[in-house]
Amino acid sequence: MNAHERMFGLAGHARLYHGLVRSFFTPMYRRIVADVEGAGLPPGARILDAGTGPGRVPLALAEALPRARVDGVDLSTAMIEEARRGAAARGLADRVTFTVADVGALPFMDATFDLIVSSMSLHHWTEPAAGVRELRRVLRPGGRMWIYDARIALRRGEVPGIPSRREPVRTGRLPFRLVGRLVFQVP
Repeated sequence: MNAHERMFGLAGHARLYHGLVRSFFTPMYRRIVADVEGAGLPPGARILDAGTGPGRVPLALAEALPRARVDGVDLSTAMIEEARRGAAARGLADRVTFTVADVGALPFMDATFDLIVSSMSLHHWTEPAAGVRELRRVLRPGGRMWIYDARIALRRGEVPGIPSRREPVRTGRLPFRLVGRLVFQVP
């Protein structure tokens, strides 16, 4: 595991990470849930959160979209264990699955997901192009992928030959937008 994958020492301390990022990232997580709610996904849709950390986004999505199936992946075993505890505590373990996996080598069949989100993870990926290609592999035809991260980090996810666009995203009250999203759609 390299420095990005260890998240500067926090990957093994999921509860500490969860507490530290709660206030800072909550507005962004709310924005992601609102974006997904507005996506018009069909009942039974599959959603993947890549780089899920302690699972806040998948748990919020499962609560907001009771007819969806949500998966989360992360490199950190400690983060996945914390996410699973959260799913069990909220009674969502039957609709939310968490798996230890590298975004560059996902354990899913081709064309599995209707929508993929990733929040504040891209800047940790050691091989962003490989991650984007792998995420596209598991995206269904007509599916969408939204990678949310610091706007300056989004260029790392742009891959030649894979159409995408960068969008600024308002996640709080600041007069400027620190966060953006990289948008992909599979024809």
